[in-house]
Amino acid sequence: MGETRTCRGNVPAEISSLVGRREELGGIAALVARSPLVTLTGVAGVGKTRLALGAAGVLGGSFPDGAWFAELSAEQNGALVGHRVAAVLGLPEQAAHPQAEVLAGFLADRRLLLVLDTCDHLRGACAELLRPILARAPHVRVIATCRRPLGVPGERVLRVGPLDASGPGSAAVRLLGERARAAVPGLTLDEAEATRICRLLDGVPLAIELAARRLRALSARQVADRLGDRLGLLTGGGPAPFGRHRTLRTAVGWSHELCSPAERLLWARLSVFPGDFDADDARAVCGDEALADPPLARLAEASLLERRGDRYRMLGMTRDYGGEWLRRLGEEDALRRRHRDHYLAAARRAGAEWYGPRQREWATWTRRELPNLRAALDRDDGPDLPGALWFAWCCLGLADPGRRYLDRSLRRHTRPGPARTLALWARAQAALSAGDAAAARAGAVEAYEAATAGNDPDIAGRALQCAAAATLALGDPGEAGRLVVAAFELLGRAARDDLGLALAEVTLARTLCARGAFDRAVAILDRRARRAVRGELWTRAEGEQVRSLAELGRGDAGAAETSARAALDARWRLGDGTGAALAMEQLAAAAARRGDGRRAAWLLGASRRAREDSGASVNGVFTGDAATGGGPAHGTTLPDAAGGPSGSGAPVGGSPGWDGSGHGTPVYGGPVYGTPGFAVGRERTERRARALAGDVAHDWAFARGLATAPGVAVALIRNAGDAVHPPTGRASSRT
Repeated sequence: MGETRTCRGNVPAEISSLVGRREELGGIAALVARSPLVTLTGVAGVGKTRLALGAAGVLGGSFPDGAWFAELSAEQNGALVGHRVAAVLGLPEQAAHPQAEVLAGFLADRRLLLVLDTCDHLRGACAELLRPILARAPHVRVIATCRRPLGVPGERVLRVGPLDASGPGSAAVRLLGERARAAVPGLTLDEAEATRICRLLDGVPLAIELAARRLRALSARQVADRLGDRLGLLTGGGPAPFGRHRTLRTAVGWSHELCSPAERLLWARLSVFPGDFDADDARAVCGDEALADPPLARLAEASLLERRGDRYRMLGMTRDYGGEWLRRLGEEDALRRRHRDHYLAAARRAGAEWYGPRQREWATWTRRELPNLRAALDRDDGPDLPGALWFAWCCLGLADPGRRYLDRSLRRHTRPGPARTLALWARAQAALSAGDAAAARAGAVEAYEAATAGNDPDIAGRALQCAAAATLALGDPGEAGRLVVAAFELLGRAARDDLGLALAEVTLARTLCARGAFDRAVAILDRRARRAVRGELWTRAEGEQVRSLAELGRGDAGAAETSARAALDARWRLGDGTGAALAMEQLAAAAARRGDGRRAAWLLGASRRAREDSGASVNGVFTGDAATGGGPAHGTTLPDAAGGPSGSGAPVGGSPGWDGSGHGTPVYGGPVYGTPGFAVGRERTERRARALAGDVAHDWAFARGLATAPGVAVALIRNAGDAVHPPTGRASSRT
């Protein structure tokens, strides 16, 4: 059979550049060299067609019989797929023979590249067509675009993902800039707003190109601000490739039409997840009698879910479309409640197991689930979830958002109850972690009163411990000692509160340090360490931080540095950047005490960077000035403790007793720094470091520390120990 066409292909010339796809083009070339069929899969609008055309343009010259493009989106009859491909290749109709056989015979000795575009709605027909062709035409290569693999033997699948939208200069931002300048010649885009647009659009090229067209009438900021309605904002406004996908809604709706009823229902219900989730999450939130076995794998195969390991994620435009259908189904409120209840149950388990061997696992869970937790908190202003998440606010450097959620819920819900009592204590403890001792003290009083009224000795004891730490930060170690003894007595009566006892012992040691009783403080911390739970990191870090302070008070800077490094390691393993910054400050204090001003300056700079990267305040000081003797708030109802400075009783719980002895001298006077409360003052350390190193060397070393990413700084401290400081040489005052 002779060929009726003499040209070497019909692949259209590209009308615009292919941005950010060099790696994918190389991958396609490598796969085409090894496999007869390469299928490009990916979500709607991700650029499968453009990439297939780009690959055909690059590879077509290596095929003597050219590269041919067959676009199938307009074909609805699977029986006619072969005829459409034959028409592209220039073959006449042969009614006497099946079209697949005709094509297989025609292509048997050809060396060409065939692109089958938009096979989604014709998967079965395309697979049936390709099987005989690939079996009889060994030198033919096929690139197909489809949201699912075709399932043909020998098929290789390349998943096309969104463009990188990580920041200025990323592929997504470059694409937006190029298309925007094509739409509005001479336009200059604000890089920050362009990045925000691309991130909100998840780096999906179609969405970015449609957004670029909106820049004809709107500024970049206006476009970004309006992307809460991605599907409505990103309509057409100009010709689209091959007349398809003139709006984002059309592109996503095409996928919806191809889904089964169960897949559509799951898609709608999964829209309540703003972040990653796993199969157990999906079953718990979305499963019921109507969806007993949620077809997650099928949605992932259809490119409607991104799968990374055992986690799934839905792109924003896909989630928005699912959310619209969830509202149409009348299930939005019910699914949001189920989502909230699921994460509330998990948060309660995490809180119950926090003081234990699973602490690091729960810390990882918390950070991974932050988008889902935030969504649940935003949808429900009750006290249950923000109170249950106390460990996130108090132990993981998330005090500021925690205080906002807790303040809102406590302001709106005033009825007494266990959930509100827990939230009151969490708010006080979060204020302490944030460095606001006055608010922590006042909040602890309110939590203590609520816990006493509700007969909850666990929370009452924790509230007194928090009040003691806040009172100490406000400059009254005597009152802090009385309060911590009362905390021990309550916690000893409680059924079980190992966390509260551990914190009370650390607070007692802190209080002893404030009075110069460093040996007693170390003895308490030694006993606490012997009772430590394997795998528990938070109270260990708190204890090591105070031990470092005590060792400085005893004059052993080396031991102080060892303890501070242990505190840093524990906090970093928990992912607590704010706590890591405090440990670095303590290391700086130890370095200054040893006479190494340059290392102290470097550590202070690294600490500042860690604070900034974690979003904490720069100085981290508690409110209040110990120099003025700021004491407890007037009119509080905290109890007197029989075992205070003039008493004879030892705290319940087996710890060395508080007796108010003041042997030795306090480590310092002035504002108390730290979280929650007792590290050497940063300003004092800086003054000592500057005096030791000189202004020029101090500023240079500080700048070097400030330029060091926290992870790098922690690795240097872990691996190099005492050798961590800037190299010698000439230094300028700033870098």
